[in-house]
Amino acid sequence: MSENVSRRTFVAGAAATAAAAAVATTPLAMAAEGAGYTPGTYTADAMGVGIVTVQLTVDESSVTDAMVDVSGESSMVGALVGDAIKSAIMDAQGADFDAISGATMTCDAARRATAKCLAKARGEQPAEVEDLDGATETDEDWLGTEPTIAEDEITETVDTDIVIVGAGNGGMAAAAYAAANGLDFHVVEKYSSVGDTRHWFGAIDSEAAKEAGAEPVDRKKLLSEISRFASGKINQRVVRTWINESADMFSFVKGVVESDLIGYGPVAFTSGEASHWPDECNEQNTVYFFPECEHNYRAEETKVKLQRNEAFQKYVESKGYEIDFNRGLAKLEREDGGRVTGIIAQDQEDGHFVRYNAKKGVLLACGGYPGNPYMMQQLDPLGTQATTASSYTPRDRGMGIRAAVWAGADMDKEAAPMLFDRGIVAPGVDGGYVDNPKAFGGKEFPGTVKQYNPGTQPFLKVSRNGERFMNESQPYNDAPYAAQNQPGHVYAQICDANVYDDIMRFHTVGCSAQSQNQDYLTKQMETQAAAGLLMKADTIEELADKLGFAGEAKETFLATVDRYNELFDAQDDEDFGKPSVRLSEIRTAPFYGCWLGSSLLTTLQGIKINEKTQALDKDCKPIEGLYVCGDNSGSFFANNYPCLMPGLACGRTMTEGIKAIKQMGGLE
Repeated sequence: MSENVSRRTFVAGAAATAAAAAVATTPLAMAAEGAGYTPGTYTADAMGVGIVTVQLTVDESSVTDAMVDVSGESSMVGALVGDAIKSAIMDAQGADFDAISGATMTCDAARRATAKCLAKARGEQPAEVEDLDGATETDEDWLGTEPTIAEDEITETVDTDIVIVGAGNGGMAAAAYAAANGLDFHVVEKYSSVGDTRHWFGAIDSEAAKEAGAEPVDRKKLLSEISRFASGKINQRVVRTWINESADMFSFVKGVVESDLIGYGPVAFTSGEASHWPDECNEQNTVYFFPECEHNYRAEETKVKLQRNEAFQKYVESKGYEIDFNRGLAKLEREDGGRVTGIIAQDQEDGHFVRYNAKKGVLLACGGYPGNPYMMQQLDPLGTQATTASSYTPRDRGMGIRAAVWAGADMDKEAAPMLFDRGIVAPGVDGGYVDNPKAFGGKEFPGTVKQYNPGTQPFLKVSRNGERFMNESQPYNDAPYAAQNQPGHVYAQICDANVYDDIMRFHTVGCSAQSQNQDYLTKQMETQAAAGLLMKADTIEELADKLGFAGEAKETFLATVDRYNELFDAQDDEDFGKPSVRLSEIRTAPFYGCWLGSSLLTTLQGIKINEKTQALDKDCKPIEGLYVCGDNSGSFFANNYPCLMPGLACGRTMTEGIKAIKQMGGLE
């Protein structure tokens, strides 16, 4: 690794800290009042998901026109809100406008770029804050170099017992637990809001399970299955922490969100018939152990319109704590070969640095690296190639992983992406990145839909050659991985007018079961048909043409459909061994087909930890004062995500976050 670089390499063109702070005394709320603009057109950039460009035209006292370029943002969200942001800027006459729901990162960037434009219009030099996430990474070196930050650049110091870095599922569960126990802590979050909430979370033998009459989970078998999915490449002690302590995690979460302060209704717990595969699948040993562990609090199903992480925020604030938003992790601080003493964070509005001294420890809860093309291509080339769409939070760029490695922590050596077989794309689109100079890292996945849920159903799947290539009754990631051996790394899924009846007979479990709701299924199919991504035809020949099959590939496709119908008639898949309950005939018009790859949800390859969530160094020894949870951590998964245990990843994330607080707070 090359020598450390100074902060001046990271903050390109910024003035000295004092000057930058003076310019930014009233950062984003500065609007037109008392303006004194020099008439003209001014342009500025800021980093959101990618680069957001704002161009303002002003007269002496007002903004007369605006242009917002969001072409580098997420095609599913941020890239769709450019006109709405333009209107918001014009209405506010500046940067003081509310974020659009679901597009917080894009709106934050647009506000910062707007503030820069107005500063230029007033003849001031705006503070330039470089995005540290990608400041020194390259296509050959995902880790990059740790910044050296001079003492005179640290203009603020915060003393506390515990620092929690990241306000997502793990960080907010940890913060709520720390607040409930009256601990001295600070939450540091790079963006202006808490992270996206993963609603489904797994807990073993919880209160909800007992109330539902679920049988106690066979914990030995569960531990064995999780290890088997990972080919044994995990720390079973870490898995046991979730198995043994997740019920207590659930009880704590229940106590917070169902309290009078928050007002959630009771949790939805998946149990009974809904949580079990058809008997034939189990008899043929074609699926893996599925415990009754999935819990779900969805804000839209309650009178309180708060997502769970927002509910945790409300709870934390009710206890007298605040979250330090708009402050991004720059580096960890560690005594020579000793304990981690705190962090240095950078203010995202004016670029000044803040030292957080942590007497009892630091918890990294910053997520994985799915939003970082440098890390994805180098650490998980297979998962990258299998992916056509993204359903991850773009906040997750691996900064917590990089900071921990810089501080001496070790990392899992094998990728473990969470791939859902729902990345619907148009005919002719390949898996893997496409270039976009304005996107973070210059690359993005080509899909325009986060997830097409019916894509998970075990219908006939064929390659671009028109051939069937797998047993479709498999975990979510199997079809995308199997498509690595097929042209373009994508595949077509085929069904007929009996699609809903087939899905009900298939009886899949987990989030794929959403397609068992007929209204939901119909809306999904109609939406993607209107978008030109789901093909509908009156004959199989017409469907083949719409899917792009031609020549020999078309002949093979038609023969494959005939063969599949023969297997259905025989109720015996002698070609690939799919259970007969998962076979379907393709004879009744209209016929449907679409092209799919994976939708990347997150990565699970992180910093190695022990059962206390302490980060481990390369000698497998704990690094004192450093704790890691969730996707920022490793040791729990390898190869893939065992998605037939729904809620497992988020359940272990919250359990680990709470475990870290117990350790640092001396609560066990």
